[in-house]
Amino acid sequence: MSAVPRPEKSGRTSRPSGRFRRMLDRLSSSQEDLESEELREDTHASGCTRISECSDRQIVKVTGTLRTVTLRPRAGVPALEAELFDGTAPLDVVWLGRRSIVGIEPGRKLIASGRVAMSHGRRVLFNPKYELRPLGKE
Repeated sequence: MSAVPRPEKSGRTSRPSGRFRRMLDRLSSSQEDLESEELREDTHASGCTRISECSDRQIVKVTGTLRTVTLRPRAGVPALEAELFDGTAPLDVVWLGRRSIVGIEPGRKLIASGRVAMSHGRRVLFNPKYELRPLGKE
């Protein structure tokens, strides 16, 4: 026998992999991390663009969960604002001239499409086309 250590096989790591590793990762992750991972998977499965990959003036289709919904006037016009989160980054969704929209509420999932604008360093979709996701799938 030789005293020289053998190099590990390429492609193998010292961390266990497979089901056991995924279970350990889920147990040690926070609830917020788990929800973010689930939202990222949903974005990928629905064929939408990740919000973190959206750039200024790009036409996009994004999906996520509404975190907040507020009524905030813009230039004297009522505006319903919501923050959409897909697990990668937030996106402000603004409907100008609206005080409320049935179904637009915190915790609701939706798909929105339109042209992204940058306002004060944040991504914004003004008056997007949107589709509410069924409540049973949440």
